[in-house]
Amino acid sequence: LKLTELLEWYAVTFRDPMMMQPPEWFKAFMYCEAFLQMPFFPIAAYAFIKGGCKWIRTPAIIYSTHVATSLVAILAHILFHDFSKSEHLGPRTQQERLILLSIYIPYLLIPLLILFTMLYSPQYNQVEKRKRK
Repeated sequence: LKLTELLEWYAVTFRDPMMMQPPEWFKAFMYCEAFLQMPFFPIAAYAFIKGGCKWIRTPAIIYSTHVATSLVAILAHILFHDFSKSEHLGPRTQQERLILLSIYIPYLLIPLLILFTMLYSPQYNQVEKRKRK
């Protein structure tokens, strides 16, 4: 009950109708998060805490590009959708859109940081030279 009240408070305070009445495409992103991204978190945490785990590079690139791509669609929806027809209150002004955008932006920035780390950090990007026999 308390979590439902927290969700309602968030949706009303930050005018995020996607949380109360998610569009079908948003539900698809939520299922991807639950079944693909969430299992990745403990694996990635282990690899990053242990350090030097080059095997995390490809899964991290897949994860980060998937999340970043999802967020581009969500951010575009926040910026351009006509929320006047939503059952639940959506952002009405540009300032309300920017406030809602500021809540979602970290979910784009962190995967981009992971992606750039995997692509450009010598720790993860170094190609191992094979020994000749």
